[in-house]
Amino acid sequence: MEIRQPAVAGAFYPDDPGRLTRDLTAMLEAAECGVTDPLTIKALVVPHAGYVYSGPVAASAYKLLPARRHQINRVVLLGPSHRVAFRGVAVPSAEQFRTPLGDIPLDGEALQRILTLPGVVQRDDAHDREHSLEVQLPFLQTVLADFRLVPLVVGDADPELVTAVLEALWGDAETLILISSDLSHYLPYELAKQVDGQTSRLIEQRRPPLGGNEACGCRPLNALLRIAGQKGLQVRTLDLRNSGDTAGSRDQVVGYGSYAFCQ
Repeated sequence: MEIRQPAVAGAFYPDDPGRLTRDLTAMLEAAECGVTDPLTIKALVVPHAGYVYSGPVAASAYKLLPARRHQINRVVLLGPSHRVAFRGVAVPSAEQFRTPLGDIPLDGEALQRILTLPGVVQRDDAHDREHSLEVQLPFLQTVLADFRLVPLVVGDADPELVTAVLEALWGDAETLILISSDLSHYLPYELAKQVDGQTSRLIEQRRPPLGGNEACGCRPLNALLRIAGQKGLQVRTLDLRNSGDTAGSRDQVVGYGSYAFCQ
């Protein structure tokens, strides 16, 4: 059985299972996420930096999922490519993804089905070292029971392609759509707050397109915003901060936001 091995364990998050579990539990217990009804959530947007930086913001979204622990059995996870430049959307050949907390089975049938879409390609090199998907997996293993994963790395993809992929995988209440994206990058603290605040308002208003300077995962996020507008989903900001709020200096910060898309 082919297994995609963790690439950033020990760097972006702990590689020791005990410490990783303790860190995840602490972040989830400390997170605040308002009064959003977990039963209405169809999609989440979460950041993907090292846990010391973006983990507390991501936790505000994941804290909503234990109420659906046994309902959600498939997670469609899309994130941007940071390591490999390519056109389209990349699926892996692996059958499972591994983290220090164990192995996650992939939904092979769904992956084969979307490979029929022009622009969806099988590229293991796009997945091998990519952190935008990997850092979400220990959170998912903590808050959900048994689930299958549909991991997709989005390269330089046309908006119509990413939208078609999401529509093909949308599913019912048992499917969660998860978009991995940070917001602005390397701006001074106060300017980042202004830029991310405006981006957050556009997300709440479901107003694509966002650009790469506003959200590094703009391609999958824009596709979600389009579908959310068509389906009348409501968007709620769960947390909006940056690395100057969580860890590190305020000279150059990275923005992080968590959002819930509700039926």
